Amino acid sequence: MARSQAATAFRNAPDADVDWATVLRHMALSRALDEMEETRLVPEKKVLYQFSARGHDMAQILLGMQLTERHDAVCGYYRSRPLLLALGVDPVDALGSAMGRAGGYSDGRDIGVVFNHPNRDGATALPMCGGVGAQYTPTAGWAQALEYQAKVLGSDAHGRSIAVVLGGDGSVASNGFWSALTIATTQKLPMLFYVEDNGFGISVASTVQTPGGNIAANLASWKGLRIFAGDGTDPVEAAQLVAEAVAFVREERGPAMLRLTVPRLQGHSFQDTQAYKPETVVAAERARDPWRKLQAHLVPRILSKSDWDGALKDAAERAEAAREAAEARPVGDPATVLRHVFHDGEMQHLGGLMPLGWTPPPSTDQARPEGQRINMVTAIRRVLDQELALNPRMVVFGEDVGPKGGVHAVTLGLQDKHGADRVFDTSLSEEGIIGRAVGMALAGLLPVPEIQFRKYAEPATEQLNDCGSMRWRTNNRFAAPMVVRMPVGFFKCGDPWHSQTNEVAFVHSPGWKVASPSNAEDAVGLLRSALRGNDPVIFLEHRAMLDHSWARRPWPGDDFALPFGKARLVAEGTQATIVTWGGLVDRCQEAAQGLSVDVIDLRTLVPWDREAVLASVAKTHRCLIVHEDLQTAGFGAEIAAVVASEGFTDLDAPVERLTMPDIPSPHNPVYLDWAVPSVAAIRAKLNDLVGF
Repeated sequence: MARSQAATAFRNAPDADVDWATVLRHMALSRALDEMEETRLVPEKKVLYQFSARGHDMAQILLGMQLTERHDAVCGYYRSRPLLLALGVDPVDALGSAMGRAGGYSDGRDIGVVFNHPNRDGATALPMCGGVGAQYTPTAGWAQALEYQAKVLGSDAHGRSIAVVLGGDGSVASNGFWSALTIATTQKLPMLFYVEDNGFGISVASTVQTPGGNIAANLASWKGLRIFAGDGTDPVEAAQLVAEAVAFVREERGPAMLRLTVPRLQGHSFQDTQAYKPETVVAAERARDPWRKLQAHLVPRILSKSDWDGALKDAAERAEAAREAAEARPVGDPATVLRHVFHDGEMQHLGGLMPLGWTPPPSTDQARPEGQRINMVTAIRRVLDQELALNPRMVVFGEDVGPKGGVHAVTLGLQDKHGADRVFDTSLSEEGIIGRAVGMALAGLLPVPEIQFRKYAEPATEQLNDCGSMRWRTNNRFAAPMVVRMPVGFFKCGDPWHSQTNEVAFVHSPGWKVASPSNAEDAVGLLRSALRGNDPVIFLEHRAMLDHSWARRPWPGDDFALPFGKARLVAEGTQATIVTWGGLVDRCQEAAQGLSVDVIDLRTLVPWDREAVLASVAKTHRCLIVHEDLQTAGFGAEIAAVVASEGFTDLDAPVERLTMPDIPSPHNPVYLDWAVPSVAAIRAKLNDLVGF
């Protein structure tokens, strides 16, 4: 695209608006750190992952210096260290993290090029991810939270802040990019997409990522998106385009894209020899080095040669001092890596409500039943309604949750009562639903996203995993508490797309708590605890129980909240123990009638009440685990392993499981009735176990 006319005019204007001495200071340090890693620390195996920023550095620094508002936030990727230096990140942290030492971004838990920078007094660097494109939708969530806090909560401090996301030309092909682009433009969010186009995604040319290799040209007609594009190696043009793009987003409160072409002067990573690049391409890239262009622009018109040389000498000394300080840091105690999977008493620096001073209202785990029995749909809706009224930072969103009230009617009427800013529909992108929720949580809101059916969560897998691991991988610097509501399981029929449970996938994703209530009372207690907690929660709503007569209960009270990890004893006996949850609790209770059996409803799977299960097995000496998910590697296998290991001497019979066979949920009701454990099948299995 043609260069900006404003940039051409700026070329002949004074440089008073740019602190070029500071640009040089940051860029010289960035280059010194890159060179130190490449020539010393990587060969010495003190740094295991290294991604040179040479060629990308000047434009990033110019951008970082524009992020001056208190609630500005930026999310980069593995080649974003120059930007972080411009935000004021300590180079000792930068090197120490690259070396896996204690402290820094992650205390050695994550690779050192994945940065984060919680900053309550200036621009925050949101936790970066290892997945390409994973940075886009959380940044959109932060941008939406800025607008929410300014317009709904009336915060003057958020009205000029913006969200900025960095990505390479390869990332524009990712789901996250397109989802965030849709969110930002349909919602008119203050979000800047900065695309650093170096022409290659490792070895894949940008022409494979987008037609013609120019995403800015291809999006020129995208409604609601302002495009800025030019040369990221020309100091004047880059400075002007960065300033224009940031000013547009800040003043107009709408999204923009800034695409700057830059050279990647080293391989994708240290190990990449770039043998796939023709020598002519390598030579052309070196000729575009912004370092040379910066020197030509500054010396002698703005800085003297001695000023330039002094900046280089100072950078070398600062880099060496940072190396010495980083190497002096110890490797952390391996035992500490078990900390901060969940909130364990020490508060995170940023993310969620509690670091802002919010405290949950008083609650009790003692139910005080009142009124007629209500179904689970009504119970969940009532909790959402009450918590929305109590907590102005809570927002509910997903596909069809607004005027329609959800495909299961759980959110019916909530938008009318609380407004479209607080209960709203989203575009059809689960990546965008969960990614947006991550950014909102980081910005101090309580997002309650809905995934319409369990299977639909698959496109959001990366965001779910990144959210769950965030507290751990940032060593408690960041956390993103949210409650993801998700209908699961069979209803009147089944099918492979709407009827699976597959809860074990969330159990296997560190950092998520998982609730699976079987009835209205437990749904109230667990949902209220989830909404007032400090960890991300998967809240599974079994479709068959939403309006099941057995699952109906009286309202347990406006302050009723259940602890996670505490099972309910549904029936009591001495002959055997049944362990179950969710949609099969009623069947297990019915199957146990007339027998002396403990029926344990786990209620939550992370954490699960292993003490209650082991205590019951010690009494009954037999254990049957019943669940709807597939048998192979289902959560029942974990329970069986624990019982076999820790309760072995109490057992008088093998631990048994009764589950769905290892097939997708079948559609025909005859097939479904055969596949899902029935009352008769549970009773037969129980009789066999008791008679063993």
